[in-house]
Amino acid sequence: MTEYLKSTESAPSLPAPAADQPYMVVSALQAGFIDIPLDLAVQGEARTHRKCPSLAFYVKHSASDKHFIFDLGLRRDWGSYPPMIQKHLGQLMPCEVPQSVEESCIKGGLDPASIKNIVISHLHFDHIGDHTPFKNATFTIGGEGKSHLTDGYPGNPDSLYLADSTPRERTTFLSMSDFATSIGPFPYAHDFYGDGSVYIIHTPGHCEGHVNVLARTSADGSWIYLGGDLAHDTRLITDPNVAIATTAENGKPFCMHRDPVQARIDIGRVKALVKMPRVECVLAHDWKWAEDNKDTAFLPGKIVPK
Repeated sequence: MTEYLKSTESAPSLPAPAADQPYMVVSALQAGFIDIPLDLAVQGEARTHRKCPSLAFYVKHSASDKHFIFDLGLRRDWGSYPPMIQKHLGQLMPCEVPQSVEESCIKGGLDPASIKNIVISHLHFDHIGDHTPFKNATFTIGGEGKSHLTDGYPGNPDSLYLADSTPRERTTFLSMSDFATSIGPFPYAHDFYGDGSVYIIHTPGHCEGHVNVLARTSADGSWIYLGGDLAHDTRLITDPNVAIATTAENGKPFCMHRDPVQARIDIGRVKALVKMPRVECVLAHDWKWAEDNKDTAFLPGKIVPK
């Protein structure tokens, strides 16, 4: 049994801010919409579709010019996706991109060429976007995802992953040794800037290399957790009676998470996190959060700390 299954019996509190504690200012970015079949996300749901955003985020350091974008959402050019993904989109998860991450940056006053870092939660099609406008950015991904690039499309015509999801020469792969910090309920975290302002969290249940972001959002104790595809429905975080779906699709066993056991552990840790004071959690496909915050949280606006 993999060490990833290590769980936390009782979650410690998040660390108190240091003197002159730097924090992160976070803004949401429009990055397209995807229709998610609810029965594939939540056990016992009927086959209905929910139109959900594929959210990205601009995360800016309070005390320096350090910044990064978390995820790039969907790409408008569906024809550049692997054929297996194009088939998947047409049959199961229709998508649309009224505004790409690049366009969201420009609308919010950011030149895509000025972005220095991009962290990708994982290499699924609705998170990689189009990296080409971000020509000066370095990319950070979970190291377990590297195999999807080396064995990606078009070299492997049957792959679900694009070999050029990120520019290889500008990509850093986080190894397990990089996740050397524990914080709150999370045993594997990477202090991204080394000052306690923002952490990359190892959450491998959804897929290989999947990571989340835990960021301070004020100098006095507010936090936000950017959950990527940790879960595809917020009820999995907030309702103890709701479970991830393990079902069948086209007569075959199916789950939206590659490791349902580990996914439940990852979700359980976030359930513990959101019980702590002044913590907000936003999942990549949180349609209600996006609707409730559409007038304030999207660049050039910002997410108001708790």
